[in-house]
Amino acid sequence: MEDLKKRKLEEHGNGGFASKEDLRFLLEPLSKPQLVDLLTKLGSQYPSIEEEIKSIASADPVHRKLFVRGLAWNTTSETLRAAFQEHGEIEEGAVIYDKTTSKSRGYGFITYRNMESTQLALKASNKLIDGRLAVCNLACEGLNGTSNASDLALRKLYIGSLSPEVTSEMLLSYFARHGEIEEGSVAYDKDTNESRGFGFVTYKVAEAAKKAIDDPEKTLGGRNIIVKYADSNKGKTGQQSFPAGVVPMAPLPMVPGYVQPGKAQGGAAAPVGYTYPQAVAPYPASSYPGPPVAPSPYPTQGQVPYRSVSSQKDRLGFPPAQPVGMNNYPYYYPKQ
Repeated sequence: MEDLKKRKLEEHGNGGFASKEDLRFLLEPLSKPQLVDLLTKLGSQYPSIEEEIKSIASADPVHRKLFVRGLAWNTTSETLRAAFQEHGEIEEGAVIYDKTTSKSRGYGFITYRNMESTQLALKASNKLIDGRLAVCNLACEGLNGTSNASDLALRKLYIGSLSPEVTSEMLLSYFARHGEIEEGSVAYDKDTNESRGFGFVTYKVAEAAKKAIDDPEKTLGGRNIIVKYADSNKGKTGQQSFPAGVVPMAPLPMVPGYVQPGKAQGGAAAPVGYTYPQAVAPYPASSYPGPPVAPSPYPTQGQVPYRSVSSQKDRLGFPPAQPVGMNNYPYYYPKQ
């Protein structure tokens, strides 16, 4: 293989024109960055190569289609195309509507005729369309195409207690003093298109967001506003705090039919995984066993009556003498 490559290089170095196979043989080992640098250099020197590069790059719509989000609910497809036509000829552009309600879903797509127009639109600043700051990126890159999702939590701010008169333009103009804004808008109700009293601002860098939070002056539209990170309360709902060193224990499993104290049973719905005891059909009294009968006493033999010792007399008519400790003993000894 090395000998073949060396021979090809020698043939090309002798002044002969290389064939397509020879050029492919030379280009295949090159890395992508090397090929990009080579084509960039050739395209800038030869207009024909530049046109060929543009034609190949624009053939696939994936490189020409933009995803535009943050649109106002009243923005139409015509308004969207008018905002982006300054960068070049538009092949297709439309706002996406909900099939059930026929209302805008707040985003749309723009497809240019060539890739150059797409790159110009991406490099341009975000557009203010119908009072909202619209953000665009390549559709193939998804929602996070223009932003670094890893530090989004440090760049996105929640703005609360806004006056109904505060518009998106006023909001963006107020917070632009801290740094370049990537996107932002007042939150509007879908049905009434009225302000909901809060909004969001996302900066290009985290330092600008921190400046906005640390700024002691937070008055907009005649009100003191709330400025904090948008996800500052994320994940805290429903959590319980335990003292240090105490490990929370999992709840014991519910036993079917067990009645919990204080739980209503009437028509209240039973919690998931818990069933209240079912009504038990009455049984006749005869079905229950009677109380246990005490066992009969063990049989005993009849007692043999003995005459009292005091009533006994010996053959001479004298009562018998009783030895010590033999009181009431049934036998006696005659007196000597």
